[in-house]
Amino acid sequence: MHGVRQTQSSHNFVPSTSDAHSVEHLARALPPGDLLRLLPTCATLRSVRAVHARLVACGLVPGDLRASTKLLSCYAALGDVASARRVFDGTPRPDAYSYRVMLGRLVGAGCHADAVALHRVMRRRCPGEQDDVVLSLALKACVRSADFAYGRRLHCDAVKAGGADDFVMNSLVDMYVKSGDLECARKVFERIPSRSVVSWTSMLSGCVQNGLAADGMLLFNEMRQESVHPSEYTMASVLAACAALDGLHEGRWIHGSVIKHGISLNSFVSAALLDMYVKCGEVEDARRLFDQLSHIDLVMWTTMIVGYTQNGAPLDALQLFLDKRFASIVPNSVTIATVLSASGQLRNLFMGRSIHGKAIKLGVAEYDVVMNAFVDLYAKCQSVSEANSIFGRILNKDVVTWNSMIAGYAENDMANDALMLFRQMRLQGASPDAISVVNALSACVCLGDLLIGTCFHTYAVKYALMSNIYVNTALLNLYNKCADLPSARRVFDEMNERNSVTWCAMIGGYGMQGDSAASIDLFNEMLKESIHPNDVAFTSILSTCSHTGMVTAGKKYFDSMAQHFNIKPSMKHYACMVDVLARAGNLEEALEFIEKMPMQADSSVWGAFLHGCRLHSRLEFGEEAIKRMMVLHPERPDYYVLISNLYTSCGMWDKSQAIRRWMQERGLVKVPGCSSVGRENG
Repeated sequence: MHGVRQTQSSHNFVPSTSDAHSVEHLARALPPGDLLRLLPTCATLRSVRAVHARLVACGLVPGDLRASTKLLSCYAALGDVASARRVFDGTPRPDAYSYRVMLGRLVGAGCHADAVALHRVMRRRCPGEQDDVVLSLALKACVRSADFAYGRRLHCDAVKAGGADDFVMNSLVDMYVKSGDLECARKVFERIPSRSVVSWTSMLSGCVQNGLAADGMLLFNEMRQESVHPSEYTMASVLAACAALDGLHEGRWIHGSVIKHGISLNSFVSAALLDMYVKCGEVEDARRLFDQLSHIDLVMWTTMIVGYTQNGAPLDALQLFLDKRFASIVPNSVTIATVLSASGQLRNLFMGRSIHGKAIKLGVAEYDVVMNAFVDLYAKCQSVSEANSIFGRILNKDVVTWNSMIAGYAENDMANDALMLFRQMRLQGASPDAISVVNALSACVCLGDLLIGTCFHTYAVKYALMSNIYVNTALLNLYNKCADLPSARRVFDEMNERNSVTWCAMIGGYGMQGDSAASIDLFNEMLKESIHPNDVAFTSILSTCSHTGMVTAGKKYFDSMAQHFNIKPSMKHYACMVDVLARAGNLEEALEFIEKMPMQADSSVWGAFLHGCRLHSRLEFGEEAIKRMMVLHPERPDYYVLISNLYTSCGMWDKSQAIRRWMQERGLVKVPGCSSVGRENG
C-alpha cells in the first residue's frame, strides 16, 4: 500500500520549483509516463538536459513524436536553438505540428534563412498540411532573409489552398513591399476583405520606403475616410512621408493628431517627429520637442545632432554632443561621423582630433561612415596629408570616400590633384555621381580652366546628371568665373528646377561682368517667381549698384533685406552699402552710415570708404579712415599702400614716399595679386 500511495503521490505531483537540482532528482524519481510534465517547469538548460537524458534512457526520445516536440520547444524557449534543431532532426517522422513548432522557434530566434529551408522541406513532406500560421511564419522568414522568390511561391500556395486569412494577406503585402514590388503589394492590399490598421500601415510604409511619399499621404487620407484608427507605427510612417516631401504644414498637423488621439510619444513616434522637423529645416521646433521628452535614447539624441549639423548649426551639434545630461548615452558610428562633420564645418581641428580619439575608444574608428568623416574633417581643416593617409587606408572606397578626398583637394587649392583623383576614381571602377562632378567643376574654377570644365559639362550630359540642381549651379559658377555669360545663361534657362542659390549665381555672374541692367532685371524676375533671395543675392545687387552709381536703388535694396526678407545684414553688406555711397561721392553720408552701424566696422568697410576718398580726392575723410584701419590692423601692408596711393592722388608725393620707406624699414611687403585663366578662355 505504501508503494501504491507513493506512486499516486508522484503521479499527482506538479513541481513548484525550477531549480535544476530538484528537477534532476524528480527526473530520476518519476516514471517515464510523467516525465513530459516536468518539461514546462524547466527554467534552465541544465534542467532541460537532465529531463532529455531521462527521456532518452526511457526510449521516449527520439521515438515519441509528442515528447520530441515538447523537448525542442523547451530548448528553443531557453535560447538553445541548436539543441532544439538537433532534437527535431533526430525525430524519425515529424508531423505538421512539429514542423510548425520548429519553424516558429527558428523565426523567433532570427534564424530566417534556416526557417525558409525548413519550410521547403515541410512543403515536400507534408503537402497540403500548411495552415495560415505556418504561411505567416514562412512569409516573415522570406522577408527577413530577402528570399522574395520563395515568398511568391508561398503566395501561389495560398491561392491554391483557396485563399488566406487577413494575417497572411498582411504578410504578403509586407513581403511585396519589402521586395519593391508595389504593384503586387497594392493588388493584394485591395483584396483584403477587412483591412485593419496593420494592412494600411504596411502599404503606407511601403510607399514611403520606396520613394512614393505622396502616394503614402493619399493612402493615409483614404484610411481616415474609412474610419480606421491609426497606430503609432502609422503615424511614424506618415511623418516620414512628410519629411520626404518637405511637408512641414502636414507634419505639424500629424503632430497635433498624435496628441489629439492620445497616441503615446514613445521613442518610435518621437524620433519620427524629430526627424520630420529637422528635415523640414525647423531645428528650433525640433529642439523644443526634444527638450519636452521625458526619456532620450540614442536614436533621438543622434537625430537632433544630425539636424543641427545638416541645418548649418554645427556649434549647437557639438554642444549637444558634449552635454553632460546625456553622458550615459554611448554614441554609435552615425553620431561620431556627424560630430566629426560638425567639427569640419567649424574648421575646429582640435575638437576633431578629440572625437577621433573617442571613436578609437568606442571601436567605431574603422567603420566606413566614420573613416569618410575623418577624411572630410582633416581636409576641411587643411590637414590634407592626414586626410590622404586615412583615405589610403580605406580598402573598400565608396563614392562618398572619393568625393570627400576630391573636395578636400579642391578646397585646399590643390585643383590638379583633385582632377587627377577624379581620373583615378574612374580607372578603379568607381562610378562618379553628381557630387563628384560638382567637386571636379570646383577644381576647374580654381584653375580657371574653361576647357576642362566644358569636358565635365559633357560628362554630366552623357551620364544624365543635368537634372541635379547642384551640378547646374556648379556649371553656372564655372561659366561665370570664366566670363562665359552666354553659356551660363544657357545652363540657367535649361534648368527644370531652380533655387535661390541658382538665381543668385546667375545674378552674381552678370554683376561680375558689369552687366548691371541684366543683374537687376534677373533679381526682379526672381522676386516675381516668389523665390526668397539669400544674403549672396543682396551682396551681388549692392555690388552692382555701387559700380553703376545707383545710390537710391542701393538704399532700397539694403533696407528691404531686413524689412521684407528677414535677412540680417552682415559686415559684407555694410561694406557694399558704404561702397555705394562712397563711390558716388556721398562721403559725409557714408561716414554717418558707418557710425550708425550696429557693430564695429571692420577693415572691409573702412577700405570701401577709403577707396571713395581716393576716387574723389577727399583727403580729410581719407585720413580719418586711415586712422581707424591702422588701429584695426596695424600689421597689414595693404592699408599702407592705400594710404600711399591716397597721398599720391592728392599730389602729396613726399608723404607717399615716406609711407613706402617706412614700410620697407619694417619689412611690410604687399603680395601682388594674380589670376589664373585657362588657354581656351580667351
